[in-house]
Parts: sequence; structure tokens; C-alpha cells
Amino acid sequence: MRRLALSLALCAAPVWGAGAEEFVTLKGHGGPIMALAVDDADRVASASFDNTAAIWQEGRPTWLEAHDAATAAVIFGPRGALFSGGDDFAIYRWQQGQPQDIGRHAGKIRALDVSLDGAFLASASWDGTIGLWSLNGGAGQQITVGAGVNDVRFDAKGRLFAATMTGQVQVYDTPDATPRLLAEQGFGINRLVLSQEGWLAYGAVDGGTRVIDMETGAQIADFTLDRRPILALAYHAQGQQIAVGDGHGYIMMIDTRNWTIARDFRAMREGPVWALAFSRDGSRIWAGGIHDVIYGWPIALMDSHQAAGNETRSFLQAPETMSNGERQFMRKCSICHDLNDAGQRRAGPHLAGLFGRAAGSLPGYRYSRTLLQSDLIWTDETIDALFDQGPDHYIPGSKMPMQRITAPTDRQDLIDYLKTATKLPEDD
Repeated sequence: MRRLALSLALCAAPVWGAGAEEFVTLKGHGGPIMALAVDDADRVASASFDNTAAIWQEGRPTWLEAHDAATAAVIFGPRGALFSGGDDFAIYRWQQGQPQDIGRHAGKIRALDVSLDGAFLASASWDGTIGLWSLNGGAGQQITVGAGVNDVRFDAKGRLFAATMTGQVQVYDTPDATPRLLAEQGFGINRLVLSQEGWLAYGAVDGGTRVIDMETGAQIADFTLDRRPILALAYHAQGQQIAVGDGHGYIMMIDTRNWTIARDFRAMREGPVWALAFSRDGSRIWAGGIHDVIYGWPIALMDSHQAAGNETRSFLQAPETMSNGERQFMRKCSICHDLNDAGQRRAGPHLAGLFGRAAGSLPGYRYSRTLLQSDLIWTDETIDALFDQGPDHYIPGSKMPMQRITAPTDRQDLIDYLKTATKLPEDD
């Protein structure tokens, strides 16, 4: 299955051969795009809900598989290494396609950053801490923030700036120092970008998009619109541009020379903009969202392109167009599972031939140890129990996210739908 997915991806036209004025796509992931990064060689790194990270070069992906849940953060580091963090609380360093376990949090990891000297990696986690990991073999440490941390950034002096779920920007002059409160607002701050020119920009849950002085916290500019939340920020220093992605699917481009909105573009036909990164030369903006595709717009011609994403995601289909059983599948299962063996990369295994299949037995899928050691067989009764109790209670330790269907009639409708939709041709 993985070989088929890779071969399909390799058949795509080489994106790096596209002209500077062309809209391009990177295809191959099997879930929403959660984070993006670009290195000095113009390689694109992506993190996806399908549990994988990828490095794209000449339009071709190298798949990186180690996370047991959605991969939520990626950042390039020294000597071409990539770092990834995910909803499985784990951080990995990738070199030559091989993972090295850097460290663990007690909650989901939302962001990563590497210090300018390449000596440290910082991680932001919803467990209320910042992880500080030596990249030269030293011991790591945890900085207790006291609230979930959405983003973390090093400045040129090695200080750490943290954005919290409680709406604060905190500054740590050293890991052991008492943090200084730089900014505070009533809603959580999701993203930060820093400049060596002395300003900091942040985006918040309430749509707040502000630029402040890194030392005093004094406001420099306010670009808050009526769209929320702000989910992605990217900065290109040479191009003097900030890209802002929001929950309505727009990308706003801010000119930092005169603090004006240079462009405001509907990028996604449906869903939010979760991830942004500039190309090395700043001429292109890469973006990801609810679709499985990474989109690349030439910035100079953004306004001339239509919103991306022509196909409605299965879990966003109109409820009235489906039976109740299909509706339960689309809402609860379709983002992770395919009904047939189409060879597409997904967070979960395909469901073709599900009934009577032993749990953890599908070749090519990287199951949790819990399911590999399980004697569970998928039947009407076990599927009903799975959604009645929830995976975390019925199969503790599995990778399946918390999902329950509380109404017995809804569970039965789902089972009836799956019996038909997952039937193999030879079973007819």
C-alpha cells in the first residue's frame, strides 16, 4: 500500500520545474496539513493529520513515519535535519529518513523552533511546559509555564518567547529566569513571528493580529479583521512580508516596510488555513489546511487565482444527502479511514473486508503494540462496543482518537452501513 501511494506521488509533475508565476500543488498526504517549513535549499517539510511528516524536493516526497498520532509541527535544523512533533507527545529528529527520539511531553506538541546558533530545540506543548532540548548531546529540560503553550520562538539573543492559551506572550531571558509578561489579551494566542528589527507579531483565537515592540510590548500596528481564529503566521525577512492564515480560509499579506495590508486573498474554498511557509526567495507562499494537498501560490499573482480545494471533504458533506449510517461514518471515521484499499495514505488502516478481520492484522499499516497483541475480531458486537465505550476505554493504548456514538440506533445504522460499504467483491 505504501509503495503504491509513493509511486502515485512520484508520477506528479515536478513542482520545482514550474514557472515562478504558476500555481502548484504537492499531493500525497492522506489527511489535513497541520504545519509547513522551508529550508535554505528550498525543500518543503510538511506535517499531517495522517500521522506522517514529509520532505518535498523537486516535487517528490520522502515520507517520515514514526508518530503514533497526528504530526503537528515541523522545523528544519542544523545539517539538514528535520524535527517533528505531534499529538502523540513525541519529538523526533530526522536524518537520512531515520528518526531519533529527542524527547517527550505529557501533552500535544503544537510548535517547534531551533535557536539561531543551532544548539537548542524548543517545543511548545499543551501540557503547560516548554521543552528545551540540547542538540549537542546535553540533557533537556522542561520550563513550567502554567498554561498550555501554543507557540515558542527564539530571538537573536537566545531568549524564548512563548504564546499561551491564556492569551499571554511571555519572555524567558534564560530557562531558569522568571518570565516577563510582554503582552496579554483575553483570548489565547496561537502563533508568533519575530524579527531581528525588534518587533513581534502574534495571531490570536479572537482574530487579533497585532505587531508589538519586543522589549516594551508597545503596539506598532493592528491588523485585526472580522475573521477568526488566526491559525498560521509566516515571515520572510528579505521580502519584508508577514503571511497570516485564518479560520475562514484567507491569507493576508502584510508589508512590514510601511505596515500596510498588501494583499488579502481567499485561499481555501472550504476550511481554514492551518499552515504557511514562504519559499526561500519569498516569491511563493505555501499553505495547507483541511485538504490533503499543499498549495503554492506565486505571491505577485495571488489575487488572480481562485480559492483552492475543489472537492468537498467527505466529513463536510451535507447531512441531508446521506443515510444516517453513512453520516455517522463521514463524521466519525472518514478523516482517518478509507472504505476500500485505494492505496491512499491515511491516519488509520482501510476498512475493506472489515467484518471478520482480526484487529491489527492489515499488512503495511503501523499498528500500536496494543492492537498487534490483541485477539480482537471486528464483528457487529465489537464495533458496537468500540463506539459505545470509546476506543480509550475499549482498547486502552490504541492510536484511535476518542470517539463515541452514544445512541444505540446510530451505532446500529453505522454497522449496517459498514457491512455493505466494506464488503469485498469476492464476498458477494
